[in-house]
Formats: sequence, C-alpha cells, structure tokens
Amino acid sequence: MNPSTAMARVLVDELVANGVTEVVLSPGSRSASLALAFADADARGDLRLHVRVDERSAGFLALGLAKLEGEPVALVVTSGTAAANLLPAMVEASYSGVPIIAITADRPAELRDTGANQTIDQVKLFGGVVRWSHEIAVAELRQGQVRYWRSIVARAVAVCTEAGLPGPVHLNAAFREPLVPDADETWIEPLGLAPLGADVSARIPVAADARLAMAAAQPLDEVLSLLADADADLDHIVPSRGVVVVGDVSDVETSDAAIALAEACGWPLLSEPSGNARSGDTAVAHGPLLLADAAFAAEHLPEIVVCVGSPGLSRSVLGLIREAPLVVVADDRDAVHRPDPTRNGTIFVSVVPEPPNAYEDYDDAWLDSWLAADARASAAVSKRLDDASGLTGPDVARTLWDVLDSTALLLVAASWPVRHLEAFARVRDSEDAPFVLGNRGTSGIDGLVSTAWGAALAHQTTRKALSVDEDGTAEIVSVTGGTAYALLGDLAFLHDHNGLVVGDDEPRPDLVIVVVDNDGGGIFGQLEQAGTEHFERVFGTPLGLDLAAVAKAAAVDHVAVVHDVTGLVAALDEATAAGSVRIIIAKVGDRASEAALLRDLQSDVSAALRDLDDTTAPG
Repeated sequence: MNPSTAMARVLVDELVANGVTEVVLSPGSRSASLALAFADADARGDLRLHVRVDERSAGFLALGLAKLEGEPVALVVTSGTAAANLLPAMVEASYSGVPIIAITADRPAELRDTGANQTIDQVKLFGGVVRWSHEIAVAELRQGQVRYWRSIVARAVAVCTEAGLPGPVHLNAAFREPLVPDADETWIEPLGLAPLGADVSARIPVAADARLAMAAAQPLDEVLSLLADADADLDHIVPSRGVVVVGDVSDVETSDAAIALAEACGWPLLSEPSGNARSGDTAVAHGPLLLADAAFAAEHLPEIVVCVGSPGLSRSVLGLIREAPLVVVADDRDAVHRPDPTRNGTIFVSVVPEPPNAYEDYDDAWLDSWLAADARASAAVSKRLDDASGLTGPDVARTLWDVLDSTALLLVAASWPVRHLEAFARVRDSEDAPFVLGNRGTSGIDGLVSTAWGAALAHQTTRKALSVDEDGTAEIVSVTGGTAYALLGDLAFLHDHNGLVVGDDEPRPDLVIVVVDNDGGGIFGQLEQAGTEHFERVFGTPLGLDLAAVAKAAAVDHVAVVHDVTGLVAALDEATAAGSVRIIIAKVGDRASEAALLRDLQSDVSAALRDLDDTTAPG
C-alpha cells in the first residue's frame, strides 16, 4: 500500500497495543491518512473516536478525557494553525500533569519554507510545554520503517505516563501524497525497497548570484541577464510566451506593478482574490478552470512564469508554475520565508520587475488564445449558473464581487469561498473593485470573524491620504473606508462565532458577514477523500445547526437568504444601509449538489474549449 496509509495504520495499531482507547480528531486534508485509520479502528471497536471541528475545543475535550483516569488520549489535527490551536489545552495538560499525545500532520520537508498552503514551522511547536517532541520522518517504501514507527509511538506513551512527571507529548508526522488508500492493500512488514523514481526534468542552471534579492525594481530583461552568458544577446532574452501569476500580496503597489508587467509583455495575468490584480487588458478571470483542462494546459505551457507574492490556492495554477522551465519569484520576504511553493524558482527578486527595455518579442497568438478561451469559459459558467435552481456557492461569491465598489473591504475565508471567488469572479477595473484580503499565511479557517472585525475597524478609521485631481493638483485629504464584508463558510463562521460576543462598550464596525451555509466542509467533496468510507463523519462533519440561532445568541441582527441572487442583492443592500454588524446566511444546496455543480462547471468549460476554432490556439 502507499507509504502514508501504511504509516497511519501502524501508528494507530501501536497506540491500541499500548492501551490508548480514546482519540479526539479534527478534520483536515493533510491528516487524511490518520483520520481514515482511526475511523476504521473505531468501527472495529479497537478505540473510541471523538470528532470536533474546532481544534481548540478538541484539545480541551482530550484534556477532559485523560484527566479523570490518567490514561493517555491521542489528539489528532491537520497542519498549520490547526496545530497551533492546541496550545491552550497543551499548556493546561502540562501544568496539571495530564497525558495527551498530540499528533500533528505536516507537509514533507520539500514543501516547508516554500509558502506551501497551510504550512507553518511545526517542529517543536509547543516548546517546553511538552515532555517530549519528535519529528516523524515522512514515510517511504524502504526497510525498517515499521519498526521505527512502532518505537516512536511506544516511547510517546511511556513518556507521557511516566510516574512523577506525566504530561503531554508531541509527534509531528509528515505525510506525502497520496493521502488516502489506493487499490493496493498489499502489506509487507518490513516494507520493501522503493523502486527508482522517474527522471526529474532538467532545470535551467542558475548563476551563483541569481537568487540574491534585489533592493529595487529592475527591467525584466536585466533580471534575466543573470542567467545569460556574458556575450549573450540581451535584446531577445525575455521569452515571448509568459504568464504572470499573483498570489497573496499586502499592498496595491505590488498588484499594480504585476498588472503593468503583464500588459507590457502581452502575457496573461492570473490573480488570486487577495492578489488584487484581477484587472487590466490581459487579466484572465477563469484561469483555474482553464488550466484544469489537461489539453488546454498542455497547449499553453509558458516559457516563463513571473510569480508575485505567495500563490497556492489552485492546484491547476500551481501545476502551471511547476512545469514552467523558468520561474521568477517576486516577494520582499527574507530568504527563509520567501514563497516558492513548487520548489522550482529560478530567480528571486524583492520587487516586481519593471517591463523589459524595448521589448518587441510579442506573440499575439499567445495572449489571444488565453483571452478567447477565457471568454468561452465565462459564457459556459454564466449559462450553467443561470440555469441552476436556487442559490449556489459560486453565485454568492460572484454576486458579492460584482456589487461591491472601491470603498469596500472584503475578507474571504479559506476553503470553498476563496476558491469560488478565484475561479468565477469576473475581471474588473482596479479603480472600481473592492480590496480583498484573507488569512492566507497558513490558510486556516479559524479566527475569521475576529479578523474581519478588526480589519473593518482599521478600514473605517479616518486617515490622511494624497489626492491628485485631473489637473495634477495634489492635496492631503481625510479618507474613511466604506462598509466591510466577510465571505465565510458555515464551519469558518462557527469556528469563531465567539468573535461576535463583544461588550456593549466596544467599538463596532460596519461589517456585513455573508455565511455560505451548506452544513459542513464542502471542499472535501472535491478532494481525494470524497467517497471514502467514514467520509461524512471525519471530513464532511455536518452539524445541522441553525446559524440564525447562533447569531441571535450573540445578539447580532441577521437574515437568511434561501432563494436566488436577487434576494441576496436585496439583503446586501439592506444590511449595508443599516450599518453596524449584520449577518446574511446564504442557504445554498447541500454539499453533494454543490460538488456536482462544480464538476459540471468544469465539464462545461472543457467542452467550450473543445469547440474553439483551431486558429485560436497558440502556434
């Protein structure tokens, strides 16, 4: 069987062998192998599994389970802030001598310190709070693995129950894809030797100084000259077929520079929502959908990608970056934290390169092909959504994006909301569009109500700004931002509903929270876990809660929208006019129908691309 599945099953088996009978689990993708192994053990009656969607609550549930009898309890979460949310419970366990074995899933070493999605430094995450911590090496098909896994678990149980000094321990377990069982259930102990892997594609050799960050913007041809021989002809050093990809960035100047570079070179521009660069003559609205079509992706492999900020939302866009032979990464973070999620950055610069000097190597067919395909995708998406009955998740994202103006601030949650916005929102003039932000550092769904509340207060604080009129006259003016909005899934909303519990004397912003309610973790229906046994319990996690009752308990005005886009627009207008904090609960289809809709949308886009005239494809 695949290594991740094998490791998860051995870890669970050894926990059971060492007397662990209670396990608390929070759902996640990177921890999928563990989740399925524990669910199987629960079904067999080997242990009792408890599932909680809030990692902080999960930690304290484990604490309560272990406290009374002093028996060790396993606590399992995925990577990123999910692991960080265990700290309060781990502190209490340490100071009260309660044995908890926290197992945090993690990316393998090659995806760390690269800006990979939902990744933080989890090694010794809890510091001196735990009695012992260990980094479990990523599973591999080689001899000695099973003995190693069993010894680690046995030691963890012994340390956390040690007489005189019981307490929590931490195992950080790296899992490499695939994360779910495959058809091969062959079990060999010890595991056999791994076959040799496929050859790695050759990469362009990089000069010794090419990875040094540059302090100021330079024309792209000068940046690329670092790769050239001393006597190379620099007039044609910039490839004609490029793509600019904008991930999460922190300032509009960076976004504007990315737009300018793409337009100057005649390259398609793909921007994540918090890249704030879905504008300009070369911007592509539906990049993730286009690149998810294998034929389109193969025909549109660029010669160069300029990556701005930290991308990571779409697997198909990451695939484009991964396959590009030349990747320029523009980000102002230091070398340790600089994003390179596909590990194939060629040149790293601190700011977006300026347009190349006297660039003449335009390939009109290249850009035309992208824009023609995007137009076809847009028509296919609109037709499918217009024909759909009721309100859908993509409808909510598109509508919110369409109705907000440049005075608005929009915070978008991780999982489906931000991906719906990335895949389905139209291209807009940057001067008219709202500013979008999100917690994209580790892409957690925790704390988003509070994040939106604080961002709204900051957005609506009066500040000084420079204004230049059409005649070029400049003056200092007072600026106050307009209404702030948050687009959250139901689990993200519930994860931080305590953020609504605020004293009467505390300042309240004008904040409209739009909650897409599909009763559970919808994004898992699009991932490899879909259709696996125990899916609903350990991934879907339907809670069946009345979100209106949650809002009412926090004394926040709210309204439910259950019918169509017209009703949503009316609710947005009313909430915006009313001011203060308001909640709109957008009731969409169940998660299965929403996942089916997304599959249909992708199929429609692929069919539309097949119908394109051959002359629109790049030569």
